[in-house]
Amino acid sequence: MATLILVRHGRTTANSDGVLAGRSPGIALDETGASQAAATAERLAALPLTRIVSSPLERCRQTATVLARSQQGSLRVRVDRRWTECGYGAWTGQPLKQLAKDPLWKTVQAHPSAVTFPDGEAMRDMQNRAVAAARGIDAEVETEAGPDALWVAVSHGDVIKAVLADALGLHLDQFQRLVVDPASVSVIRYTPGRPFVLHLNDHGNDLAALRPPKRRRKRASSDAPVGGGAGSGGSRRRPVARNQ
Repeated sequence: MATLILVRHGRTTANSDGVLAGRSPGIALDETGASQAAATAERLAALPLTRIVSSPLERCRQTATVLARSQQGSLRVRVDRRWTECGYGAWTGQPLKQLAKDPLWKTVQAHPSAVTFPDGEAMRDMQNRAVAAARGIDAEVETEAGPDALWVAVSHGDVIKAVLADALGLHLDQFQRLVVDPASVSVIRYTPGRPFVLHLNDHGNDLAALRPPKRRRKRASSDAPVGGGAGSGGSRRRPVARNQ
């Protein structure tokens, strides 16, 4: 199937100040975040992206717009609410240091599948909507542009971690083991049998191996190569999971 490139938004002042921004309006990229978005756009500029989808929150739309402008063709950003930040409810806008004293914090860390934030969203519901968006849009993109198509979703740390956990076959209670930094790139290639995670929290590796081959490849195999294979750059038909 098509290949999904997950990009977390660039840094904001809320990130640097240790505040849980959540769905607060008006949280924009800071100077560092804008530079991060530009650097990520440069890394993706050589890839023929078919679609860019973004969370409706400003920091993601800003990042997505920078990515879209780096593409040679005209590519508009499509806003999809399923990619929005987790609804943290009463936790929104609170300092992380203060939230760490809340008894619910330990459950968020150890058993997130049991968490529903006060006046907010259940973390399992967040994962369900995001995974449904990832898999559904991926199928749409392949139908429209073929199995070599590349597309981007710009979203938030917990949302991307939840999608990656699903792709890795991890229970949501294990997703806190994953790290997704601002403006990092993670890549999933879905196949009929299983997803393959090609990059995770990647900041600097050459992404040229994601470029589609000149000749259309056969349907992606769901088999993992015994022994590790030649790597995603050496064999387009047999993607290899690679964590960075």
